[in-house]
Parts: sequence; C-alpha cells; structure tokens
Amino acid sequence: MARSKQYNEGEVIEKAMGLFWKNGYENTSVRMLEKEMGINQFSIYASFGNKHGVFLESIKYYKKKIKIITDKLKRSNNGVVGIKQYFYDFLDFSMDDNCKKGCLVANTVNELGENGDPVIMDELLNFFNEIRELFAYNLKQDIEKDEPTIQKQANYLGIAMLGLTPASKILSKKQLEDYIETTFLNL
Repeated sequence: MARSKQYNEGEVIEKAMGLFWKNGYENTSVRMLEKEMGINQFSIYASFGNKHGVFLESIKYYKKKIKIITDKLKRSNNGVVGIKQYFYDFLDFSMDDNCKKGCLVANTVNELGENGDPVIMDELLNFFNEIRELFAYNLKQDIEKDEPTIQKQANYLGIAMLGLTPASKILSKKQLEDYIETTFLNL
C-alpha cells in the first residue's frame, strides 16, 4: 500500500516558489528546497521528479498568485489606463512583505538567458505571451489603433514590464513611478 503524503503540496510549492524567487533557479539546491519545504529529498523526487519539476510547479503557483492582478487587467475596460494600473499593481505585488523581489518569471529569464533549459524557457515565454496578449486586448479598446500598432505597442509594453522587474529590485518608488509614467507618455 502506498504511503499517504504527510504534507500539503500547495503549501510546500509556495515555499519552494519563495525560495526560487529569492535565490534564483541555479542558486537553489535540492538541499535548500528540502529545508524550506520541510520535506525530504525522497518526497521531493516522488512528488515532483526533481528540482526542475519543483520549479515548473512553482511557476504554475506563481501564475495563480499573480492572477489577482492579471484578472483585474482582464476585466479592465480602460484601455491604456488599465495597463498602466497593472504596472503599478505589479510594483505592489513584487514588494510583498516589504521585500523587493521583482517578477519570478523575469528574474529567471534574466538568470538563465538563451541557454536555459528549453522546457523552463518555454514556460516562461508562455507566461510573457499571456501578459502581452492581455496588453493587446486592452489596447484594442482604443478604436483609433490599428492592428499593427496594437501589436507593436503590446510588444513594447511587454518588454517594458521585463525592464521594470530588475529595476523594482533596486530603485526608489519615485524612480519606478517616473519609469511607468514615461513608458505610457506616447501610447
């Protein structure tokens, strides 16, 4: 008979996500995961396969966590104003617990770069594209914008969001607000 799990998978993944968010993928070891998650290496491998599997589950959990602000953007009918609010909401989200963490997805993209594991990079790119599509959806609310303009501006805003992430880890709130305001000047 198989043993039942003595832990809640959601809770241990949340802890793992926090560790990856703080230390990065490469700098997080299985030993660190054991300690943070409160489960042994055997349980990690039995439930998630390996560190890679824990990380992929952490990205899924991160998507659920950030859903509060992405859902707000999905419901927005304010076009560019709604996207700008998403940028401000992201800053609040990334500074949860008074810790400047940035975005787990963007942090990992910056860490791993083009040589990162293809499965992880695909997952990160999918996340980026989901946010970019939300930007495009909101830009379409401006009937004066044509499709090529919408796509260019959605790309621009997606990349601006990636730039906001590392900046949010070191710059002052005023500097970040200036960045956001300048980003939206010509949209």
